[in-house]
Amino acid sequence: MSPVLLLALLGVTYPLPGVQALLCQFGTGHSVWNVSQLPLHWTPKEISCDSGLGCQDTMVLIESGSQVSMVLSKGCTEAKDQEPRVTEHRMGPGLSVLSYTYVCRHKDFCNNLVTTAPLWTPQPPAVPPHSVTSLEPGSLRCPVCLSMEGCPEGTTEEMCPKGTTHCYNGLLRLRGGGIFSNLRVQGCMPQPGCNLLNGTQEIGPLQVTENCNTKDFLTCHRGNSLQKQENLTQVPIGWTISNTVMCEAGQVCQETLLLIDVGVTSTLVWSKGCSAVGVQNSQKTSIHSAPPGVLVASYAHFCSSDLCNGASSSSVLLNSLPPQGAPEPGDQQCLTCAQPFGTCSSDSPVKTCPRGTTHCYDGYISLSGGGVTTTMGIQGCVAQPSSSLLNHTRQIGIFSVREKGEEEPPERGGAGGLESLTWGVGLALALVLWWGGSLPCLLTPFPPRFFTPADHHTQPSL
Repeated sequence: MSPVLLLALLGVTYPLPGVQALLCQFGTGHSVWNVSQLPLHWTPKEISCDSGLGCQDTMVLIESGSQVSMVLSKGCTEAKDQEPRVTEHRMGPGLSVLSYTYVCRHKDFCNNLVTTAPLWTPQPPAVPPHSVTSLEPGSLRCPVCLSMEGCPEGTTEEMCPKGTTHCYNGLLRLRGGGIFSNLRVQGCMPQPGCNLLNGTQEIGPLQVTENCNTKDFLTCHRGNSLQKQENLTQVPIGWTISNTVMCEAGQVCQETLLLIDVGVTSTLVWSKGCSAVGVQNSQKTSIHSAPPGVLVASYAHFCSSDLCNGASSSSVLLNSLPPQGAPEPGDQQCLTCAQPFGTCSSDSPVKTCPRGTTHCYDGYISLSGGGVTTTMGIQGCVAQPSSSLLNHTRQIGIFSVREKGEEEPPERGGAGGLESLTWGVGLALALVLWWGGSLPCLLTPFPPRFFTPADHHTQPSL
């Protein structure tokens, strides 16, 4: 037997000529920095590419005033080899856009860019590089902003450099190479129009689109929560939302609250964010199951102005509920449970039902949408022998809902299956791409930046 065949039988293989797999530096990221923090450094991860693929480096710097947006993509690519290239898509006065692209196959880890230096050369502090403050001021003042969460109303205006005659207000959408993000851009330009990139639509693996229709710049509050405690029908729960998100074209803002109360305890779940294209402005409070017995009520608000989904507490729902006094006890007794993660068990506490209820409910509501996916178990007293607390409703605001009997039942226990709470598809994707890792990262609402200013001594890994 030949040595090569023997090694093959043992699981040892040799790469075929011309198709040897490369090891490449890997990582993605997008953030906004102050100009004074550049140059930036980073420490990438490693990835083994499929045979025939090359390594790629792509970096984009967009500057407006004292801010700079940094976009980085490193990894495997099918593209042909390309020598290192620095492109000045726009070089002031005012807004500037530069990019660096490189594709190689000549050795492992050949995409070894670890600093912004190829695009950004430090200069003496008195003359910041590319900064509008180093240019002679003109007479025009414009809002200046770079933000992945939206530029708020009343953004600070700055004096534009001489040679600029118009204020730019646009949205860049960047897709590809592990990047999926939107960047709101405001600043000074030497000519009118929506042409910040001078017609550029591709930068390495990135597809870049530009939009200056302000109707498509909608910014919404973003967040979600699920709480279980007593007296949620009587005492409003407040929340402070500091996170925002820029919606896709045609979307609107939404906020949805769902309250389930079984008498001794309650579950409240809410979501804020963007909603699908085509949803109309509306505001609705619904009582799906009314006392005596289990209460299920909801509030849904869709709106189309910046940060309009700004309810600060559950009072927007509670104020619409009918007043409830202390119920008189009846003759029925039922298991009582409001379980936010999973179905209830046969060990739930037994409660004497209020007068007017004659039956026991034992079921669950499966809920998904708006960054929330969970199954909520419910046991309690009801006035009618119906198996549906929701009267077969399938949509409550942003939430798609299914009740026991309308889908396959989940497993009991609350630890697996459908019982999870996430930050939404867009954020989940961003976290997985950022870390190149696994789903536990979904519990982090804000991924830490992997870029570090040059004077930092620690360099977190990609």
